[in-house]
Amino acid sequence: MGFSPDITERLARARADLRMGVPVVLNGGAVVLAAETLDADRLAHLRTLDGDPVLTVTSWRAQTLKAAAYDGDLARIALPPGASLAWVQAVADPADDLLTPMKGPLRSLRDGPADLHRAAIALTKAARLLPAALVLPVSDPAGFAATHNLTLIPEKAAVDTDLSPLHPIVSARLPLEVSEAGRLHIFRPDDGAEEHYAIEIGQPDRAKPVLSRLHSACFTGDLLGSLKCDCGPQLRGALAQMGDAGAGVLLYLNQEGRGIGLANKMRAYSLQDQGFDTVEANHRLGFEDDERDFRIGAEILKRMGFSAVRLLTNNPAKVARMESCGIDVTERVPLKVGENRHNAAYLATKAAKSGHLL
Repeated sequence: MGFSPDITERLARARADLRMGVPVVLNGGAVVLAAETLDADRLAHLRTLDGDPVLTVTSWRAQTLKAAAYDGDLARIALPPGASLAWVQAVADPADDLLTPMKGPLRSLRDGPADLHRAAIALTKAARLLPAALVLPVSDPAGFAATHNLTLIPEKAAVDTDLSPLHPIVSARLPLEVSEAGRLHIFRPDDGAEEHYAIEIGQPDRAKPVLSRLHSACFTGDLLGSLKCDCGPQLRGALAQMGDAGAGVLLYLNQEGRGIGLANKMRAYSLQDQGFDTVEANHRLGFEDDERDFRIGAEILKRMGFSAVRLLTNNPAKVARMESCGIDVTERVPLKVGENRHNAAYLATKAAKSGHLL
């Protein structure tokens, strides 16, 4: 191989390209441009090429747009002649849906395979962009990529759901307010995505269930003290319980906004200001209720030598996911903190629609 990037490295390059508005090529025969970072020049150039580009969105976004999702999980919307950059981005982004609800008529394609379009959606999600992409068939993908100096990847790799291997990078003593016997561990995935952290309190016995919490990063709640969620109080409450107990492990997973990233989380907040609840906002953006991967937490626990936990959570899905990954959850420890008048409706939605035990 020499200096050439392997498939994991090329996927990381593809994610970075899409975030900057650079197209990528799927070796099954398509060029992909993320709708969110598309610019007018590249859209104009796309129209000079042979073939008919389509705007691919998830079935959740298609439902909002009243577009038929013949492929089940996505819709392939034919790009109308003369469609502008503003039109493409308005179909992808629900920010102005209430002001301009009529985007169509939208014609969804029903013939032919959708594998390349599915890979395009997976890539935009992995890049923490809106899940919408322009896809244009190309007859010689390798030649097209070489001519335009674009990253070429197999579509099967784009939709691969295997967990990227995680490696411990460093750990160091970190005295905390809740316990002077703190230690921070850093874990880095092979795929170039975000690092994840484990905060170890005391010296937990690896042979016994450890008091543990899987905490997803929340910039607004953890750092800024946002009142729109209960994340900050849960973070501090979990650490306080571990400090009182003298031992514990808090896994701080960089999966902001239930796995959609901070920018998309702020888009969801903006939609909530328009009257949609937290789940409806995710769906209008084109995302699932929860895009997080809890396998990361299970893998870190195993790498640290733990096989059983007393899990601090109100979310039964976390318990089920840990057990499915080989971590024995001997007890679910409730963590009911942080309710206020700003997040009461949000918590009620989590209970009613996501099964949280509040």
